[in-house]
Amino acid sequence: MTATKKLQAVARPRAGKGAARAERRAGRVPAVIYGDKQEPVTISLEYIELNKAIYAGHFLSTLFEIEVDGTKHRVLPRDYQLDPVRDTPLHVDFLRVAKGAKITVEVPVLFINEEASPAIKGGGVLNIIAHTVEVECPSDAIPEGITVDLTGADFDTTFHLDNITLPKNVVWTGRGEDTLASIVQPTVSAEPTDEAAAEGGEEA
Repeated sequence: MTATKKLQAVARPRAGKGAARAERRAGRVPAVIYGDKQEPVTISLEYIELNKAIYAGHFLSTLFEIEVDGTKHRVLPRDYQLDPVRDTPLHVDFLRVAKGAKITVEVPVLFINEEASPAIKGGGVLNIIAHTVEVECPSDAIPEGITVDLTGADFDTTFHLDNITLPKNVVWTGRGEDTLASIVQPTVSAEPTDEAAAEGGEEA
């Protein structure tokens, strides 16, 4: 289960492109908190702190507690925009999440114990088909990922999501690819025989 992380923010009374540009020039990133039948709140966050949170990974499946002028909001990032050239954050949308509410999130698929797979030890290749899956779970119990154990996996083994034991209270939404991965035979290029090589030399 991922832990709730904290972010500090300040209220941003003005909306619009001009106000957003002013926030970015001041080293802050504009954002909005919406949902849970409450009025949207426009805020801004410290660029350095937010940038670290985004590039730490699993940003869109991490629950945050954002404090704005003494008020705490439990939120889940729903979308963010990056500068197309510098890959720096430009704007973030946060969804308010009530305690105990069920949410739909994408979580990574984690493959473990590759060294315990006879096929992979024998040169087989793990062909990953789905790097993430969409699941429904309680907001305070978002799994860090769906774990696939490769122990004992032999050649031509295929891993399907409906054969994986999901964490408690976590349900696959049925969207996306059910096949997570397969182990395939190594590709070996055929070496020319001595006779074929000799014929090739004579033709040359």
